[in-house]
Amino acid sequence: MTTHTRTAPADYSRRTLAIRGAIGGLFMGLANLVPGISGGTMLLAVGIYPQFINGIAEVSTLTFRPRTLLTLACIVGAALLAILLFAGAISGLVVDRRWIMYSLFIGLTLGGVPLLWKMVRPLDGIVAITALAGIAVMAAVAMIAPGSSAVQGAAGGHQYGMYFLGGLAGASAMVLPGISGGYLLLVLGQYVNILTAVDTFKEGLKGGDLALALQATHVLVPVGLGVVTGVIGVSNLIKLLIQRSERATLGVLLGLLLGAVIGLWPFQQGIPPGEGTIFRGDTVVHVEGRPAMQSSLRVIESKDFPTGFFTPTAPQVFGGLALIGVGLAVSIGVAHLGRDRAESRG
Repeated sequence: MTTHTRTAPADYSRRTLAIRGAIGGLFMGLANLVPGISGGTMLLAVGIYPQFINGIAEVSTLTFRPRTLLTLACIVGAALLAILLFAGAISGLVVDRRWIMYSLFIGLTLGGVPLLWKMVRPLDGIVAITALAGIAVMAAVAMIAPGSSAVQGAAGGHQYGMYFLGGLAGASAMVLPGISGGYLLLVLGQYVNILTAVDTFKEGLKGGDLALALQATHVLVPVGLGVVTGVIGVSNLIKLLIQRSERATLGVLLGLLLGAVIGLWPFQQGIPPGEGTIFRGDTVVHVEGRPAMQSSLRVIESKDFPTGFFTPTAPQVFGGLALIGVGLAVSIGVAHLGRDRAESRG
């Protein structure tokens, strides 16, 4: 008996596909710059996730359709552009204005819940159990503090294997909603290396310094190969799981989406490690009043500080709620693009 698959990509017009793809890719690129936020979650929130997964699966089997290529070009192009343009700015905002950025991303994330719920309803035992499992996974991930668990890469030399692994892990998480690629890069000790390489490549292009841009490719090429491998592998896996066990897979995705908010509690900040404490396997000392690692005397930047919670002020609480509302409105608004036309064709 043939059953209708509710996760089949909606039949949007090409214009709608291009707009959704560009917006989804923009959010995806920005999200992957922020540890704790998943790019896949953003695609799910704007209603372009099934098109992305199916598109990657098609291209990996050398099936090239104009609509598929248009969708992937808009998503990937916008994501790469966002990463290239905003790598430095976003990482700085997350460090200095984390509660603002996280509040906004909470709203963007929750805006995808109605769309996914429409695909998974009605609620039954399978959906409930798998959704709870997804939430539990995200709760466990949120309990691990990135700032204290990151493994610092070896100094000097080119770690091509680690760069490839970083790209592979980051891309796999990027496709899987709820799992943060930036967070996994922190755990692998490659987050700063990769963002620095992106900034170096951008500065080399802007200044016409070919040698500087080529220097960054020692990092970016193996990372890129890992990204391609991870995206293709995970996309095909998710498509297979949806085909074989649609409701269980959708339940897990719903749980991952809801659970992603746990790690985005906005009222947290970086806490400078105290003198004499252990940071990434080294003792912390003070150099000109700033924390540094004893063996190398490398100053510990604020973006690498361990994370701790703080009690928000009333303006911060109301501001956070307002930003959540803004993110929610944007996400829901994007999710409605072309929906009526797509549903009328179904």
